Amino acid sequence: MDLLIKNGTIITAAETFVGDIAVNDGKIVCVGMNLPVVAEKVVDAAGKLVLPGAIDAHTHLAMPFGGTVSADSYLAGTRAAACGGVTTVFDYPMQRKGFGIIETVEARKAICDVEACVDYAFHCCITDLNDGAILDEFEAAVNYGITSFKCFLVYKKEGMMVDDGTLVKVLLKAKEVGAMTNIHAENPDLIDLYTAQLLKEGKTSAWYHYMSRPEFVEAEADKRAVHWAKSVEASLYLVHMADKEGLEAAVAAKREGHDIYIETCPQYLEFTCDVYKREDGRNFVCSPPMKGEESKEALWKAIRQGAIDTVATDHCPFQSYEKDWGKDDFTKIPNGCAGVENLYPYMLSAANEGKITFNRAVELCSTNPAKLFGCKQKGSLAVGKDADIVIYDPYKDVTISVSNMHSDYDHTIWEGKKIHGYPVQTYVRGKLVYDNGDFVGTPGFGEFVKREPRK
Repeated sequence: MDLLIKNGTIITAAETFVGDIAVNDGKIVCVGMNLPVVAEKVVDAAGKLVLPGAIDAHTHLAMPFGGTVSADSYLAGTRAAACGGVTTVFDYPMQRKGFGIIETVEARKAICDVEACVDYAFHCCITDLNDGAILDEFEAAVNYGITSFKCFLVYKKEGMMVDDGTLVKVLLKAKEVGAMTNIHAENPDLIDLYTAQLLKEGKTSAWYHYMSRPEFVEAEADKRAVHWAKSVEASLYLVHMADKEGLEAAVAAKREGHDIYIETCPQYLEFTCDVYKREDGRNFVCSPPMKGEESKEALWKAIRQGAIDTVATDHCPFQSYEKDWGKDDFTKIPNGCAGVENLYPYMLSAANEGKITFNRAVELCSTNPAKLFGCKQKGSLAVGKDADIVIYDPYKDVTISVSNMHSDYDHTIWEGKKIHGYPVQTYVRGKLVYDNGDFVGTPGFGEFVKREPRK
């Protein structure tokens, strides 16, 4: 064998047991106790947890937005992912008027072929149907391995928003070809109304980013998206759920048997809208914004009850000088925060502290995203799966700082956050890419994950 990880406490979404994992040619070939295996490399994981690598199903790498480009390239973002135990990232290429889906994806894939340090997949954002040509391309895109498409109900000025009719067309076509529709749900007209009113009143600090899009602004759009998905009996994945009212509507639809799935992000589990009152509040500006304490507690409750399906990051960091563009006008702050390196450590720390089980953390961050998005080789420590493995020291304490992260940004909203327990090694398809604080992988090693369509 190429690799034997022995004596670790193996954690899956369903089981916890002490055992060994044997790896050959990038695949898990045997899982058991006291395996009689000879391996080129043997790692003794006694006293540590052995987990499937995380899948961050929501990142925006090298993304043009807000007059600039997000701070992490595919190299920097996937390097950071590896160092946080994330072995697969999903990025969101932006299809534009006049361009096709596969054309859009392949332009990004060409960069990943050179830069990606972990495996990668794509959701494609649909911004213009190109007189129906894009809908006609859905089936070819699914055959290519792109089995999810995203629509925005906001960002009119940026040319990203779709109307309700376009959303329903996407939902129906995605349903026909076995794809998932992802949705960013906020009400654009209310945002425009409140933004204009606040600016007229001279209310321009970061706090008014939140006040321009409070809970009910997201909730209305959540409910509208759920309504359309229910009405046409199509699957829907609500990204970065942040508000209690919209969450409750989505959970109710799930319980009625509809094909509705919910993602939230660590920033909504950790922070409330009070961060926008801070001197550095502009650094926390993202959309949707962090909400009130009631919404935060509702998200944690839904996680504990199994109603939330995934936790991802919406990783889209910008440099501090770019955030400073909006120091005196919140509308000029590029929207987005860092998170890809913090996802798994944060959720595993929550498990270590007893908020959830380790099995639930694995389910949210690895197993569920793999199942939902057709990554058949990912998401578990089972024979035949890719050897995407994280070794986790439950006793290692780390205080997050921009100085010990592995991205290219110059600040992080997680500065000073104490994490109890931390990944010490990350393997992607059996190759060590992170080792005790150091990135040891190779840019370009990451492979495109061709996904299977929904049944």
